[in-house]
Amino acid sequence: MIGALDTTILQQIWWLLVAVVGSLFLFMTFVQGGQSLLWQVGKTEKEKSLVINSLGRKWELTFTTLVLFGGALFAAFPKFYATSFGGAYWVWMLILFTFIVQAVSYEYRKKPDNLLGAGVYELFLLINGTVGILLIGAAVGTFFTGSNFVLNEYNQVRWTHPLRGLEAAFSLFNLSFGLFLVFNARLLGALYLVNNLDCTTVPELERRLRRAALVNLVCALPFLLYILGSLLFMSGFSVDEGGTVTLVAGKYLDNLLAMPASLVLLVGGLVLVVWGVVSTSLLDGNRGIWFAGLGTVLVGLAVFAIAGYNGTAFYPSKADLASSLTIYNASSSHYTLTAMTYVALVIPLVLGYIIYVWTLMNAKKVGPEDLEDSKAY
Repeated sequence: MIGALDTTILQQIWWLLVAVVGSLFLFMTFVQGGQSLLWQVGKTEKEKSLVINSLGRKWELTFTTLVLFGGALFAAFPKFYATSFGGAYWVWMLILFTFIVQAVSYEYRKKPDNLLGAGVYELFLLINGTVGILLIGAAVGTFFTGSNFVLNEYNQVRWTHPLRGLEAAFSLFNLSFGLFLVFNARLLGALYLVNNLDCTTVPELERRLRRAALVNLVCALPFLLYILGSLLFMSGFSVDEGGTVTLVAGKYLDNLLAMPASLVLLVGGLVLVVWGVVSTSLLDGNRGIWFAGLGTVLVGLAVFAIAGYNGTAFYPSKADLASSLTIYNASSSHYTLTAMTYVALVIPLVLGYIIYVWTLMNAKKVGPEDLEDSKAY
């Protein structure tokens, strides 16, 4: 059945699967967001340890999701993987570095006689939660603004900017995209901690977390409005049936109108994020993370749909339009896509297992007694 599918259909299916994994990663950045809140909401060593031990139970899931996202791109769209990771390697190396120091920090923060001290490892967590997410957002922004690369007839990449991908952070649109993700991750982190922590002995910590969710939503709104306004009016990279890429005015607005489902996902997702914050910060609920988390996933799906579907180059080249990548010219062969689709049939089982493990991990809220555990972070 799957083997009889047309290559074009398989390419579209795999762009959707990549979008799902990428959107789940955006939800999982509540870990990074919580880390960046550490010094703001944790005023005592006890409060800091509660926050870190709550996030420490989930940090590996975020990293694993990011690796899975990169692996899916490598398998389904190898030309994109080779072009971006092979050309813009400074930005990806810096992102990887922030995740390496995150792992080291959780491992060694509370080790006896550690060389650097707990404060340095907490700084590493802050760097991962801010710089790492900012650069990821800037990289995603290049799906719309383009990158500085040229591919020759052998698909060898030549990057035309000396900063090798870091220049993306100097684009106002890309920078706004990155800052929006940073503040969204911070509000998700605050919502998650309200849901996961037992704050009966530290009520001030809970109060600060509820306030932080609202403050970061307010901080995120200007960047969100700028992104949405830009998408409505900026020119986009359109590809015709012959594979020719051209700049078209209002392309991304056309995509929204041509794909009403993406518009519903975008608007519905933003409403859920706002409701998640309001229900937690103003109505004293504690389940806002699930509304805002689902909303973040829906917004992510809308972004990927606008960037890759409806005849759009998802990784455009500003240096040479002909080098721009689409889900059609960047994908694997029909055989590879077919084999991977059969493997992807086990995804529901994996998701079910993750949900089961998550439920077990969250059966009891993290409280002061967990700080006495020998495995505490």
